Amino acid sequence: MANTNTQALSNLGVSIWLDDLSRTLISSGDLKKLADDKNVVGVTTNPTIFATALSDGTAYNEQVAELAKGGTGVDETVFEITTRDVHDACDVLRSVYDATNGLDGRVSIEVDPRLARDTDGTVEMAKQLWAKVDQPNVMIKIPATEEGLPAITAALAEGISINVTLIFSLERYRGVMNAFLAGLEQAKQAGKDLSKIRSVASFFVSRVDSEVDKRLDAIGSDEAKALKGKAGVANARLAYQAYEEVFSTPRWKSLADDGAHTQRPLWASTGVKDPAYPDTMYVVDLAVKDTVNTMPPKTLDAVADHGELAGDQVTGNYEDAAGVLDALDKLGVSYSDVVQVLETEGLQKFDKSWDELLGSVKSELEKAGATL
Repeated sequence: MANTNTQALSNLGVSIWLDDLSRTLISSGDLKKLADDKNVVGVTTNPTIFATALSDGTAYNEQVAELAKGGTGVDETVFEITTRDVHDACDVLRSVYDATNGLDGRVSIEVDPRLARDTDGTVEMAKQLWAKVDQPNVMIKIPATEEGLPAITAALAEGISINVTLIFSLERYRGVMNAFLAGLEQAKQAGKDLSKIRSVASFFVSRVDSEVDKRLDAIGSDEAKALKGKAGVANARLAYQAYEEVFSTPRWKSLADDGAHTQRPLWASTGVKDPAYPDTMYVVDLAVKDTVNTMPPKTLDAVADHGELAGDQVTGNYEDAAGVLDALDKLGVSYSDVVQVLETEGLQKFDKSWDELLGSVKSELEKAGATL
């Protein structure tokens, strides 16, 4: 029987996706159990998640040994390991995909983060990942850098379902939605079935508070302290307002008439980083229909245990959200600088995790007798 709190979240129109994946999670049956017991209907991955999975236990030893024996290089081994996990997770969630007509049951895998500033390289790797996983419920993650936007359009035009990641600013989010619409328009022109193409836009939340709170602490006034922990939710609420606006335009309607589905907002980075805040804050305060909330296991457990929902917390709060950003601006907290710092740091973190993943794989290959 599904957990009462996670079921209530699902009833509000929020899809719960797990921000975690490992071979053990799949083989143990725990992923299926989370789907059955806690309403998990999707999975997201990133380089950090794969680096952690590989370093934990022996689940990958057999495959690494086979690849080492065949003389496979480090990058190719990472590709083989990660795509196998995603393929198998897609199998586990295939029944969800079928039951929701493709809305959920999705598993996301990210392009090599070293390609974040390379449009053509990103498109090429998106195609490779899509072909390798070869499951209708996979999504390819592309970061929302300036170079990533045309790659998003190009990949969607090929009929590839895309999870756009690393979105921090409202301006960039509008650029993402425009790239999505352009991709569908090109897909339509090419004769693709728009009903088969799905996309989500991952808008990051807690990292905004971490950066803004740091600046508010430096200011130190009572007014500054009163704004702590409010920027992330306010920013996301205004993103949903932008979503409602864009997906009610004539441009969208013409695509919807041909079977297209909206690009749902996905709340990412929903693990609370400051212990002073409620650990379910980025779930409860952003509960609204037609969204995805991708949660690390700790946050999912917290929601299941004590996540008290109070209905839609987004659509009636646009004015208050705008007021938070205005108040920050008056205190000298630069929104444009905050989001630029976060994008730069986000890319650096993914690069670092990818390097760690490559290092772990290299070490495992060498243990298995590979000469690199």
